[in-house]
Amino acid sequence: MENKIKVRNSRTGAIDYFITPPTGAEITERCQNLRQAQINWQVDINHRIEVIQQWKQKIISEKDSLIQALVEDTGRIRESVMEIDGVISSLERWCKLAPELCLTEEKNTAIPFIQIKSQRVPYSLVGVISPWNFPLLLSLIDAIPALLAGCAVIIKPSEITPRFIQPLAKTIESVPELNRVLSFIQGAGETGETIIKNVDAVCFTGSVSTGKKVAELAAKMLIPAFLELGGKDPVIVLESADLEQATSGILWGSVINAGQSCLSIERIYVAESIHNNFVNKLVDKASQLSLNDTDIKQGEIGPIISAKQATIIAEHLLDATEKGAIINCGGRVEELNGGFWCRPTVLTEVNHHMKIMTEETFGPVMPVMKFSYKQEAIKLANDSVYGLSAAVFAGSQTEALEVAQQIEAGAISINDAALTALINEGEKNSFKCSGLGGSRMGAASIGRFFRKKALLTKTQPVVDPWWY
Repeated sequence: MENKIKVRNSRTGAIDYFITPPTGAEITERCQNLRQAQINWQVDINHRIEVIQQWKQKIISEKDSLIQALVEDTGRIRESVMEIDGVISSLERWCKLAPELCLTEEKNTAIPFIQIKSQRVPYSLVGVISPWNFPLLLSLIDAIPALLAGCAVIIKPSEITPRFIQPLAKTIESVPELNRVLSFIQGAGETGETIIKNVDAVCFTGSVSTGKKVAELAAKMLIPAFLELGGKDPVIVLESADLEQATSGILWGSVINAGQSCLSIERIYVAESIHNNFVNKLVDKASQLSLNDTDIKQGEIGPIISAKQATIIAEHLLDATEKGAIINCGGRVEELNGGFWCRPTVLTEVNHHMKIMTEETFGPVMPVMKFSYKQEAIKLANDSVYGLSAAVFAGSQTEALEVAQQIEAGAISINDAALTALINEGEKNSFKCSGLGGSRMGAASIGRFFRKKALLTKTQPVVDPWWY
């Protein structure tokens, strides 16, 4: 009997889509086929680029159907268009970078007659397990460099947002050579677990709790795990900051995609002398944003995609207010026409005894806490189990950089917010519980998918001094 998984519509709350996970035997067989196809795929980087370029054109031709599927998955349109454009840009960028990054290297050693040739050997099969907040983009952010490195890739997106798989699979199937080395499958946790048991490396984006399970299973299989996990990103607003710039940047960084991003600003620390002025400006701007519940093309704030996340947001808001936090705007999760929504919410009188300041909220919620001096702000920003990214606003770049260099996080935006979501060149590592493994940004990203082999060649017919 088929074990179908029900999929909820984030705008209406209706169960209007179903997916059927493959059996363990079917996953194993598919992985074996991908491995076999990878043998030829890894041979020629120029051929891989040609195939990926063909795929890019197919995605462009199916852009409208992909956008429609993403809209049905997530209930928002602006971010869905950004996702498609981001994937197209990523395909082009990696095709340009890959040839140089895949080159072998030769060099002499300290011993005059021994030379080293470095060979980059791609993992045969990479597994990708991706989340629901940016379903297309995050399913491919690791897969594209892995494919160009010469790996075959199998991807399991979140079962919460699987509708985009069908139109994307159509683009893959229309490029036969790609279809042999790239496969999407649908399913939940059990499916992901089976994938990990059948691949040579795994990339996971999601929660810390699930990431720990992925890391544990990967360790048992003795395969590398590249994990991009949760965040509770802080921003420090220094006394010298331009408040118009700061409030606009922080508002965008907090509520884009209704705050459903691991790179969202979730904690705001503001110098005491400018706190009230900052809050007034932030509240004024936040109050002007509206839900797109009646017209998806009009409002700025889309629905809470996951019903479970709506419960967490409501729990965090209740915990904060019960402990003395003041709601300046927004402040509750609403159910409208079956969907869950939260208007941009600004909280004051918050502290680190509240979940809203310590646990990942993943919603359009902006808790603002005042500080008296810089080192206090830095200490507060670092008082977290997370260390994904952060931001600093100041009138002087020198002053901002001085503070940013003391924040324990992988990417710090200066006088802006969430720049790492837009700038791909900056290599970074996650700090603390926010992740594990090499950078998925910058040139280092593709290097994660190679094992390095050293070919040590004796170039002269001499007797080695260490021989017997």
